[in-house]
Amino acid sequence: MTQPQANSMLAPARQDEIDAFLSAAGWPRASWQLLAADASFRRYHRATLGGRSAVIMDAPPGKEKPEEFVHLSNLLIALDLNPPRVLASDPARGLVLLEDLGDKTFSRALWQAAKQGRESECAAELYRLASDTLVQLHERWRPDLATGIPPYDEATLLEEALLFTDWLWPVLFAAAPPRQMRAEFIQAWKEVLPVAQALPSTLVLRDFHVDNLMVLERTPDPSAAGDPGLTSANCGLLDFQDALIGSPAYDLVSLLRDARRDVPPDLQESMLARYIAQRENLDRETFQQAYWVLAAQRNTKILGIFIRLWRRDGKAAYLRHFPRLWRLLEEELAQPALAPVAAWFEKNLPKEKRVQPDGAP
Repeated sequence: MTQPQANSMLAPARQDEIDAFLSAAGWPRASWQLLAADASFRRYHRATLGGRSAVIMDAPPGKEKPEEFVHLSNLLIALDLNPPRVLASDPARGLVLLEDLGDKTFSRALWQAAKQGRESECAAELYRLASDTLVQLHERWRPDLATGIPPYDEATLLEEALLFTDWLWPVLFAAAPPRQMRAEFIQAWKEVLPVAQALPSTLVLRDFHVDNLMVLERTPDPSAAGDPGLTSANCGLLDFQDALIGSPAYDLVSLLRDARRDVPPDLQESMLARYIAQRENLDRETFQQAYWVLAAQRNTKILGIFIRLWRRDGKAAYLRHFPRLWRLLEEELAQPALAPVAAWFEKNLPKEKRVQPDGAP
Protein backbone atom coordinates (compact mmCIF):
# COMPACT_ATOMS: atom_id res chain seq x y z
CA MET A 1 0.00 0.00 0.00
CA THR A 2 1.28 3.46 -0.83
CA GLN A 3 1.46 6.34 1.59
CA PRO A 4 -1.14 8.75 0.12
CA GLN A 5 0.07 11.85 1.94
CA ALA A 6 3.66 11.45 0.72
CA ASN A 7 2.52 10.74 -2.84
CA SER A 8 -0.44 13.11 -3.05
CA MET A 9 1.23 15.07 -5.87
CA LEU A 10 0.70 12.06 -8.13
CA ALA A 11 -2.61 11.29 -9.79
CA PRO A 12 -4.34 8.24 -8.27
CA ALA A 13 -3.98 6.38 -11.57
CA ARG A 14 -0.20 6.90 -11.47
CA GLN A 15 -0.04 5.70 -7.88
CA ASP A 16 -1.92 2.56 -8.93
CA GLU A 17 0.52 2.01 -11.80
CA ILE A 18 3.47 2.23 -9.43
CA ASP A 19 1.85 -0.19 -6.98
CA ALA A 20 1.19 -2.67 -9.82
CA PHE A 21 4.76 -2.29 -11.06
CA LEU A 22 6.17 -2.96 -7.59
CA SER A 23 4.01 -6.04 -7.19
CA ALA A 24 5.15 -7.42 -10.54
CA ALA A 25 8.77 -6.74 -9.54
CA GLY A 26 8.45 -8.78 -6.34
CA TRP A 27 7.73 -5.86 -4.02
CA PRO A 28 4.01 -6.37 -3.26
CA ARG A 29 2.50 -4.04 -0.65
CA ALA A 30 5.75 -2.02 -0.48
CA SER A 31 5.38 1.47 0.92
CA TRP A 32 6.95 4.30 -1.05
CA GLN A 33 7.34 8.02 -0.86
CA LEU A 34 8.93 10.85 -2.78
CA LEU A 35 12.72 10.89 -2.56
CA ALA A 36 13.66 13.63 -5.03
CA ALA A 37 12.68 15.50 -8.16
CA ASP A 38 15.07 17.21 -10.54
CA ALA A 39 15.15 19.72 -13.38
CA SER A 40 13.62 17.17 -15.77
CA PHE A 41 10.20 15.53 -15.65
CA ARG A 42 11.56 12.61 -13.61
CA ARG A 43 10.70 11.91 -9.98
CA TYR A 44 12.33 9.39 -7.68
CA HIS A 45 10.62 7.51 -4.87
CA ARG A 46 12.07 5.23 -2.21
CA ALA A 47 10.26 1.93 -1.76
CA THR A 48 10.64 -0.09 1.44
CA LEU A 49 9.53 -3.61 2.24
CA GLY A 50 10.65 -5.92 5.03
CA GLY A 51 13.90 -4.10 5.72
CA ARG A 52 14.75 -3.76 2.02
CA SER A 53 14.78 -0.53 0.08
CA ALA A 54 14.95 0.37 -3.58
CA VAL A 55 14.44 3.48 -5.67
CA ILE A 56 11.65 3.94 -8.19
CA MET A 57 12.46 6.09 -11.21
CA ASP A 58 9.18 7.64 -12.29
CA ALA A 59 9.86 8.83 -15.85
CA PRO A 60 6.63 9.83 -17.64
CA PRO A 61 6.32 8.09 -21.03
CA GLY A 62 6.63 10.50 -23.93
CA LYS A 63 8.71 12.93 -21.86
CA GLU A 64 11.55 10.69 -20.69
CA LYS A 65 13.28 7.58 -22.04
CA PRO A 66 13.92 5.17 -19.17
CA GLU A 67 15.14 2.48 -21.56
CA GLU A 68 18.21 4.64 -22.21
CA PHE A 69 18.96 4.72 -18.50
CA VAL A 70 18.75 0.92 -18.36
CA HIS A 71 21.12 0.52 -21.32
CA LEU A 72 23.64 2.99 -19.93
CA SER A 73 23.51 1.51 -16.45
CA ASN A 74 24.42 -1.89 -17.84
CA LEU A 75 27.18 -0.33 -19.93
CA LEU A 76 28.73 1.46 -16.95
CA ILE A 77 28.59 -1.72 -14.87
CA ALA A 78 30.46 -3.52 -17.67
CA LEU A 79 33.18 -0.86 -17.30
CA ASP A 80 33.39 -1.70 -13.57
CA LEU A 81 31.75 1.55 -12.51
CA ASN A 82 28.91 1.98 -10.06
CA PRO A 83 25.56 3.20 -11.28
CA PRO A 84 22.49 1.86 -9.49
CA ARG A 85 21.76 -1.61 -10.76
CA VAL A 86 18.41 -2.09 -12.49
CA LEU A 87 16.19 -4.48 -10.53
CA ALA A 88 13.15 -4.26 -12.81
CA SER A 89 11.89 -2.02 -15.58
CA ASP A 90 8.71 -1.27 -17.48
CA PRO A 91 9.64 1.30 -20.15
CA ALA A 92 6.08 1.42 -21.53
CA ARG A 93 4.91 2.75 -18.15
CA GLY A 94 8.03 4.84 -17.62
CA LEU A 95 9.04 3.01 -14.46
CA VAL A 96 12.37 1.52 -13.36
CA LEU A 97 13.22 -0.09 -10.02
CA LEU A 98 16.80 0.63 -9.01
CA GLU A 99 19.32 -0.40 -6.43
CA ASP A 100 19.24 2.08 -3.55
CA LEU A 101 22.67 3.69 -3.27
CA GLY A 102 21.70 5.53 -0.09
CA ASP A 103 21.53 9.23 0.69
CA LYS A 104 25.17 10.29 0.90
CA THR A 105 25.70 12.39 -2.18
CA PHE A 106 28.99 14.21 -2.49
CA SER A 107 27.01 17.40 -1.80
CA ARG A 108 25.70 16.03 1.49
CA ALA A 109 29.13 14.72 2.50
CA LEU A 110 30.63 18.16 1.84
CA TRP A 111 27.88 19.86 3.84
CA GLN A 112 28.43 17.52 6.78
CA ALA A 113 32.19 18.07 6.60
CA ALA A 114 31.68 21.85 6.61
CA LYS A 115 29.72 21.56 9.86
CA GLN A 116 32.72 19.73 11.33
CA GLY A 117 35.23 22.28 10.05
CA ARG A 118 36.84 19.88 7.58
CA GLU A 119 35.25 20.84 4.26
CA SER A 120 38.57 21.53 2.54
CA GLU A 121 39.96 18.10 3.43
CA CYS A 122 36.73 16.38 2.40
CA ALA A 123 36.53 18.29 -0.89
CA ALA A 124 40.08 17.32 -1.82
CA GLU A 125 39.29 13.66 -1.20
CA LEU A 126 35.95 13.62 -3.03
CA TYR A 127 37.10 15.60 -6.03
CA ARG A 128 40.08 13.26 -6.35
CA LEU A 129 37.66 10.35 -6.29
CA ALA A 130 35.47 11.93 -8.96
CA SER A 131 38.40 12.84 -11.20
CA ASP A 132 39.90 9.36 -10.90
CA THR A 133 36.51 7.82 -11.75
CA LEU A 134 36.48 9.83 -14.96
CA VAL A 135 39.98 8.61 -15.75
CA GLN A 136 38.80 5.04 -15.32
CA LEU A 137 35.79 5.61 -17.57
CA HIS A 138 37.84 7.28 -20.29
CA GLU A 139 40.74 4.83 -20.18
CA ARG A 140 38.43 1.82 -20.42
CA TRP A 141 36.12 3.24 -23.05
CA ARG A 142 36.13 1.59 -26.49
CA PRO A 143 34.57 2.99 -29.67
CA ASP A 144 32.57 -0.22 -30.24
CA LEU A 145 30.59 0.53 -27.06
CA ALA A 146 29.14 3.69 -28.60
CA THR A 147 26.56 1.88 -30.73
CA GLY A 148 23.17 3.53 -30.41
CA ILE A 149 24.42 6.50 -28.36
CA PRO A 150 24.09 9.84 -30.22
CA PRO A 151 27.14 12.05 -30.81
CA TYR A 152 27.77 15.21 -28.83
CA ASP A 153 28.73 16.94 -32.06
CA GLU A 154 29.20 20.56 -33.01
CA ALA A 155 25.58 20.95 -34.12
CA THR A 156 24.33 19.77 -30.72
CA LEU A 157 26.75 22.00 -28.81
CA LEU A 158 25.70 24.98 -30.91
CA GLU A 159 22.01 24.24 -30.44
CA GLU A 160 22.58 24.18 -26.68
CA ALA A 161 24.48 27.48 -26.70
CA LEU A 162 21.53 29.09 -28.49
CA LEU A 163 19.41 28.54 -25.38
CA PHE A 164 21.20 31.66 -24.14
CA THR A 165 19.98 33.94 -26.93
CA ASP A 166 16.60 32.31 -27.29
CA TRP A 167 15.62 32.26 -23.59
CA LEU A 168 17.78 34.71 -21.65
CA TRP A 169 18.00 37.56 -24.15
CA PRO A 170 14.20 38.11 -24.37
CA VAL A 171 14.01 38.28 -20.57
CA LEU A 172 16.87 40.76 -20.27
CA PHE A 173 15.71 43.04 -23.09
CA ALA A 174 11.97 42.31 -23.48
CA ALA A 175 12.52 41.54 -27.14
CA ALA A 176 13.65 38.72 -29.38
CA PRO A 177 17.36 38.75 -30.22
CA PRO A 178 18.09 40.69 -33.43
CA ARG A 179 18.64 38.34 -36.35
CA GLN A 180 22.09 39.67 -37.22
CA MET A 181 23.27 39.53 -33.62
CA ARG A 182 22.08 35.93 -33.31
CA ALA A 183 23.90 35.05 -36.55
CA GLU A 184 27.10 36.58 -35.18
CA PHE A 185 26.64 34.54 -31.99
CA ILE A 186 26.45 31.36 -34.06
CA GLN A 187 29.51 32.30 -36.10
CA ALA A 188 31.57 33.05 -32.98
CA TRP A 189 30.82 29.62 -31.56
CA LYS A 190 31.55 27.93 -34.89
CA GLU A 191 35.04 29.41 -34.71
CA VAL A 192 35.83 27.92 -31.29
CA LEU A 193 33.89 24.65 -31.11
CA PRO A 194 36.06 22.51 -33.46
CA VAL A 195 38.60 21.97 -30.67
CA ALA A 196 35.87 20.14 -28.74
CA GLN A 197 35.92 17.45 -31.44
CA ALA A 198 39.72 17.23 -31.71
CA LEU A 199 40.29 14.50 -29.11
CA PRO A 200 39.22 10.84 -29.24
CA SER A 201 35.60 10.61 -28.16
CA THR A 202 34.29 8.92 -25.04
CA LEU A 203 31.06 8.49 -23.13
CA VAL A 204 29.96 11.86 -21.76
CA LEU A 205 27.60 11.58 -18.78
CA ARG A 206 26.79 15.33 -19.09
CA ASP A 207 25.76 16.06 -15.49
CA PHE A 208 28.82 14.80 -13.65
CA HIS A 209 28.85 16.96 -10.53
CA VAL A 210 28.60 16.61 -6.76
CA ASP A 211 24.79 16.43 -6.69
CA ASN A 212 24.87 13.34 -8.91
CA LEU A 213 27.76 11.47 -7.27
CA MET A 214 27.32 9.16 -4.30
CA VAL A 215 29.75 8.11 -1.58
CA LEU A 216 29.43 4.34 -1.37
CA GLU A 217 30.58 2.50 1.73
CA ARG A 218 32.25 -0.39 -0.05
CA THR A 219 35.31 -2.32 1.02
CA PRO A 220 38.43 -1.67 -1.10
CA ASP A 221 40.03 -4.57 -2.94
CA PRO A 222 42.08 -6.42 -0.28
CA SER A 223 44.67 -7.29 -2.93
CA ALA A 224 45.47 -3.59 -3.51
CA ALA A 225 48.93 -2.60 -2.33
CA GLY A 226 49.07 -0.29 0.68
CA ASP A 227 46.04 1.77 1.70
CA PRO A 228 44.12 2.60 -1.48
CA GLY A 229 41.73 5.00 0.30
CA LEU A 230 38.61 5.81 -1.71
CA THR A 231 38.55 4.17 -5.14
CA SER A 232 36.04 4.16 -8.00
CA ALA A 233 34.22 1.42 -6.07
CA ASN A 234 33.22 4.16 -3.63
CA CYS A 235 31.81 6.47 -6.31
CA GLY A 236 28.17 5.96 -7.25
CA LEU A 237 26.89 7.51 -10.48
CA LEU A 238 23.46 9.07 -10.96
CA ASP A 239 21.63 10.98 -13.71
CA PHE A 240 23.40 9.71 -16.82
CA GLN A 241 20.43 8.80 -19.02
CA ASP A 242 21.16 11.69 -21.41
CA ALA A 243 24.74 10.54 -22.08
CA LEU A 244 26.28 11.22 -25.50
CA ILE A 245 29.55 10.44 -27.26
CA GLY A 246 31.85 13.44 -27.18
CA SER A 247 34.86 15.17 -25.70
CA PRO A 248 36.58 13.71 -22.60
CA ALA A 249 36.88 17.28 -21.29
CA TYR A 250 33.14 17.79 -20.86
CA ASP A 251 32.50 15.84 -17.66
CA LEU A 252 35.56 17.31 -15.98
CA VAL A 253 34.10 20.72 -16.80
CA SER A 254 30.79 19.66 -15.22
CA LEU A 255 32.64 18.68 -12.07
CA LEU A 256 35.03 21.61 -11.68
CA ARG A 257 33.15 24.51 -13.29
CA ASP A 258 30.02 23.73 -11.29
CA ALA A 259 27.01 26.01 -11.82
CA ARG A 260 25.62 25.21 -8.36
CA ARG A 261 28.66 25.13 -6.10
CA ASP A 262 31.85 27.16 -5.72
CA VAL A 263 34.92 24.99 -6.35
CA PRO A 264 38.10 26.68 -5.05
CA PRO A 265 40.45 27.71 -7.89
CA ASP A 266 43.39 25.77 -6.44
CA LEU A 267 41.27 22.62 -6.27
CA GLN A 268 40.16 23.13 -9.88
CA GLU A 269 43.76 23.50 -11.02
CA SER A 270 45.02 20.49 -9.09
CA MET A 271 42.22 18.22 -10.34
CA LEU A 272 42.71 19.33 -13.94
CA ALA A 273 46.43 18.57 -13.60
CA ARG A 274 45.71 15.26 -11.87
CA TYR A 275 43.38 14.11 -14.65
CA ILE A 276 45.82 15.09 -17.41
CA ALA A 277 48.76 13.42 -15.64
CA GLN A 278 46.90 10.09 -15.58
CA ARG A 279 46.01 10.20 -19.28
CA GLU A 280 49.44 9.47 -20.77
CA ASN A 281 48.32 9.52 -24.40
CA LEU A 282 46.31 12.72 -24.09
CA ASP A 283 47.36 15.87 -25.97
CA ARG A 284 47.64 18.24 -23.02
CA GLU A 285 47.32 21.52 -24.93
CA THR A 286 44.33 20.38 -26.98
CA PHE A 287 42.61 19.04 -23.88
CA GLN A 288 43.03 22.31 -22.00
CA GLN A 289 41.65 24.31 -24.92
CA ALA A 290 38.68 21.94 -25.17
CA TYR A 291 38.19 22.24 -21.41
CA TRP A 292 37.82 26.04 -21.51
CA VAL A 293 35.71 26.12 -24.66
CA LEU A 294 33.31 23.52 -23.28
CA ALA A 295 33.22 25.27 -19.91
CA ALA A 296 32.06 28.46 -21.64
CA GLN A 297 29.59 26.54 -23.80
CA ARG A 298 28.15 24.72 -20.80
CA ASN A 299 27.69 27.79 -18.64
CA THR A 300 26.25 29.79 -21.53
CA LYS A 301 23.78 26.98 -22.06
CA ILE A 302 22.91 26.74 -18.36
CA LEU A 303 22.11 30.46 -18.17
CA GLY A 304 19.47 29.80 -20.81
CA ILE A 305 18.28 26.57 -19.22
CA PHE A 306 17.76 28.19 -15.81
CA ILE A 307 15.63 30.89 -17.44
CA ARG A 308 13.62 28.22 -19.25
CA LEU A 309 13.09 26.35 -16.00
CA TRP A 310 11.77 29.56 -14.45
CA ARG A 311 9.58 30.85 -17.29
CA ARG A 312 8.30 27.58 -18.72
CA ASP A 313 8.30 25.21 -15.75
CA GLY A 314 7.85 27.54 -12.77
CA LYS A 315 11.14 26.43 -11.18
CA ALA A 316 12.58 29.74 -10.01
CA ALA A 317 15.04 28.40 -7.42
CA TYR A 318 17.75 27.88 -10.05
CA LEU A 319 18.04 31.64 -10.61
CA ARG A 320 19.97 32.05 -7.36
CA HIS A 321 22.97 30.62 -9.21
CA PHE A 322 23.12 33.46 -11.75
CA PRO A 323 25.91 35.44 -10.01
CA ARG A 324 28.14 32.37 -9.96
CA LEU A 325 27.36 31.53 -13.60
CA TRP A 326 28.25 35.03 -14.78
CA ARG A 327 31.49 34.93 -12.78
CA LEU A 328 32.43 31.54 -14.22
CA LEU A 329 31.62 32.62 -17.75
CA GLU A 330 33.73 35.77 -17.43
CA GLU A 331 36.69 33.66 -16.29
CA GLU A 332 36.18 31.36 -19.25
CA LEU A 333 35.83 34.17 -21.79
CA ALA A 334 39.23 35.48 -20.66
CA GLN A 335 40.89 32.38 -22.13
CA PRO A 336 42.56 32.89 -25.55
CA ALA A 337 40.65 29.96 -27.06
CA LEU A 338 37.40 31.87 -26.50
CA ALA A 339 38.43 35.14 -28.17
CA PRO A 340 35.66 35.21 -30.85
CA VAL A 341 32.94 34.47 -28.29
CA ALA A 342 34.41 36.96 -25.82
CA ALA A 343 34.29 39.63 -28.52
CA TRP A 344 30.61 38.90 -29.14
CA PHE A 345 29.82 39.27 -25.44
CA GLU A 346 31.79 42.48 -25.14
CA LYS A 347 29.92 43.97 -28.09
CA ASN A 348 26.42 42.78 -27.24
CA LEU A 349 26.33 42.05 -23.53
CA PRO A 350 29.14 43.82 -21.63
CA LYS A 351 29.74 43.12 -17.95
CA GLU A 352 27.34 45.74 -16.61
CA LYS A 353 24.47 43.98 -18.40
CA ARG A 354 25.29 40.51 -17.09
CA VAL A 355 22.75 40.54 -14.31
CA GLN A 356 20.01 38.48 -12.76
CA PRO A 357 16.80 39.18 -14.70
CA ASP A 358 14.30 41.73 -13.38
CA GLY A 359 11.33 40.09 -11.74
CA ALA A 360 13.28 37.01 -10.73
CA PRO A 361 12.51 35.85 -7.17
